[in-house]
Amino acid sequence: MANAIEQTAAGGLTARLDRDQRLKGMIYLTVGIAVFSIQDLIIKLLSGDYPLHQAMVIRSLTSLPLLLLLVAMDGGIRNLASQRPWMLIGRGLIMFAAYASYYLGLAALPIAKSVALYFTAPLFITMLSVLVLGETVGPRRWAAVAVGFAGVLVMVRPGSQFFEWATLLPLFGGLAYAVSQIITRKIGEFERTTVMTFYGNGVFLMGGALLAAMFGAGGPASDGHASLGFLVRGWVWPTGTDFLLMAACGVVAAAGLTLLTQAYRVAPANTIAPFEYSALVWAALYGWLFWHELPAANTWLGMAIIVGAGLYVLYRERQTGTPTLMRRAGWRRLRRR
Repeated sequence: MANAIEQTAAGGLTARLDRDQRLKGMIYLTVGIAVFSIQDLIIKLLSGDYPLHQAMVIRSLTSLPLLLLLVAMDGGIRNLASQRPWMLIGRGLIMFAAYASYYLGLAALPIAKSVALYFTAPLFITMLSVLVLGETVGPRRWAAVAVGFAGVLVMVRPGSQFFEWATLLPLFGGLAYAVSQIITRKIGEFERTTVMTFYGNGVFLMGGALLAAMFGAGGPASDGHASLGFLVRGWVWPTGTDFLLMAACGVVAAAGLTLLTQAYRVAPANTIAPFEYSALVWAALYGWLFWHELPAANTWLGMAIIVGAGLYVLYRERQTGTPTLMRRAGWRRLRRR
């Protein structure tokens, strides 16, 4: 009898501790997403006056010592001496393509629309997990993926007079990010998250420097398009405030990475991953506060379809217990980091 009581008490304590860990994970993730959303806001605010490469270089330089500290705290600096540096650099290049295209789209599109289109990444991850890793995805999840991309069509409206080519940029960013997560799944078996992020930041710095060498003196005319202007604009000496904003992106990246890493460390990915979509709330709020813009009806509808499809995919993974890439990696946004 005593043993039964002790077992019941132990089971109740374990369940309570499990709930506490899940709650902590939700809080860490929600706060981390809120922190990362500040970076989107800063990039969009600066995109009309400064070039992309300038923001990337200053942000990456600021992140460098902070990420080095994180590496030191997570096993030591010696972990940077990877046996597979080219895999880390290759992943960094794909991440650079993902976020460069996302930022360029952000310059021309409403912030909520850009974020929503980028959130096609989980749908791309589901597709690539089958095509590349040979994982199993049932017909219901395939249907959810198809519905999610139907939501993209609702937002983009290809072939209509309302089509804006810049909408393809965050879509490409979502695809490139999905590819990087496939690589992360492989590299993550023998490399730490902090090491991967440090290498990624180094590639961002080099990529920004390369763009600066190409366009630092000013590139060809952008024909007034915000995305092209953000890409080819020459280096501009920033005001003190703007320099601090660019540098703040580096601090945001390091802080956000720490929060998201901790979230997925203490709680199951399929429990907390849906809270990633809180980024859409911040995007809509910032769009309204800073640009007095509210998403159009088709954008609201497309956002709802994309989010619903992504949540359903996560739900089905939890129901079936299938350890797909989205669930194992948590499609966590090691983004802009």
